[in-house]
Amino acid sequence: MKKILIVAATAGLMSLAACNGGTTNTTAENVAESHEANAAIYDEAADNTSNATAEAVLENAADVEENKADAAEANAH
Repeated sequence: MKKILIVAATAGLMSLAACNGGTTNTTAENVAESHEANAAIYDEAADNTSNATAEAVLENAADVEENKADAAEANAH
C-alpha cells in the first residue's frame, strides 16, 4: 500500500514539474480581449458613419479601448 502511495505522489510531483511553473493571469487576458473587441466595434462604427464628428468620437473611443487592452495585457504577465 505504501508503494502505491509513493508512486502516485511521485507521478503527481512529476506532472507538476512538467508544467514549467509559469502561470498567467487569464482574467487580465480576458479583459484585454474584451477591450480589443470593443475597439473593433468602435472602429467599425466609425467606418460606417457619414458624420465627421461622430467618426472622430468613435475613433477616439477605439483608441481608448486599445489602450485599456494594452494595459490589461501588460498586467497579465
